[in-house]
Order: sequence, then C-alpha cells, then structure tokens
Amino acid sequence: MRTILVVDDEPGIVQLARDYLEHAGFAVLTAGDGDAALQAIATRRPDLVVLDLGLPGRDGLEVTRRIRERAPTPIVMLTARDTELDKLLGLELGADDYVTKPFSPRELVARVKAVLRRVEAAAVPKDRLVVGDLVLDLPRMRVTAGERLIDLTPTEFNLLAALAREPGRVFTRAQLLDAIHGVAFESYERAIDAHVKNVRRKLDAIGEPSRIQTVYGVGYRLAEDEP
Repeated sequence: MRTILVVDDEPGIVQLARDYLEHAGFAVLTAGDGDAALQAIATRRPDLVVLDLGLPGRDGLEVTRRIRERAPTPIVMLTARDTELDKLLGLELGADDYVTKPFSPRELVARVKAVLRRVEAAAVPKDRLVVGDLVLDLPRMRVTAGERLIDLTPTEFNLLAALAREPGRVFTRAQLLDAIHGVAFESYERAIDAHVKNVRRKLDAIGEPSRIQTVYGVGYRLAEDEP
C-alpha cells in the first residue's frame, strides 16, 4: 500500500484529504507544520507528499527545498494563492504538480495517482516513448505518428522527448531548458516558446493534433489523452 503524507495547518483540509485518499486505497500520514513534515519524511519515508505552501513558520517552499536536498520524493503542492509566482517557485524547486485551494478532493486524488504513475514510468529505462500516436525512438532521434515521419531538429526532438517522458506533468520553461541541456541553442527561456511553436506546426502539417498544451503563466505539458 502506498503511503501519502498530507501537510497542512488546517485540520479540516487534512481530514478531507485523508478521507478521500484512504478511500482510494492509500495509507495516510499527516503533519501540521514544516518541521513535523520533515521529521515524518525522514522516519516514515512516504511515497508522496501533499504539501501546503502557506504553512506557519517553515513554509511549503522551504520544506520543498529541504525535501529535494534529501530525496526525490514526489510532491503535490497545495496553494491558496492562485498566482503564477507560487506555481513557478514550487515547480522550480522540484514539486511535481499543484492543486489550487479551494480544491476538489477527487481532483487531488487524481493528481496524486497521476504523479505516482509518472514516477513509476520514469523509473523504467526506455529507448522508445509512446504517447497516443506519437512514437519517439530515442537512440535514432526519430519521431513518427502512425506511419508518418515527423522531421524534427535535435533541439525540437529533445524538447518533445522531455515532455513525453512524463505525460501530464507541467514543465516550466526553465525546466525544459535543463532537460535539453547540452543541445546548442539560445539560453533565453522564451526560446522554448519558439521551439514548441515549431513542433506544433510540424505535427499540424501531417494532420496530427498537437498534444503539447500551454499552462498559462507556468509552461507546457504533453497531454496523456487525445487533446
């Protein structure tokens, strides 16, 4: 049974999240502040952390930073502040996804399950990635949709491969730049927008709907299902 640590200083939110996660088959640990959360992570080693950003004392961003110094434990952020900066900071520090308060507990459960699926999939070495009709042959740097070859530049291929390794995950532009590190191109983050536009145009040219979705104010993700 997978164990989820829920970290929030509001007892009502903790109980709501706990009820729905337990109903979904997870074991649930709870913590009301950052220090208790870090202690629980060190001693109980949960499979995923649901973490409120607005904690008293050591806030969620600091807790995220401390977790990432120690382990790759997946993190789903909870934020009552629906601002681009909060999401960007959390994702840049290493959070895997976010849910904005007030949230649907069913959505939270779905996000937790999706992140765990992505973590499991990413842990399996692959030389081929398949997302819907798209097939990426990593050793050959070759992309096809059905029998149709999509002619991508090395930068475009590496960008698409980074997204395809974790479908559904939101990547900031900075994270995508890091993911294709070593490929010679502009260091300015907005260059990512131009490369995404080019990939979309090439997919459209062969009649393949683009799975690359814009998450406004944050970055991009590759849709797990047909757009």
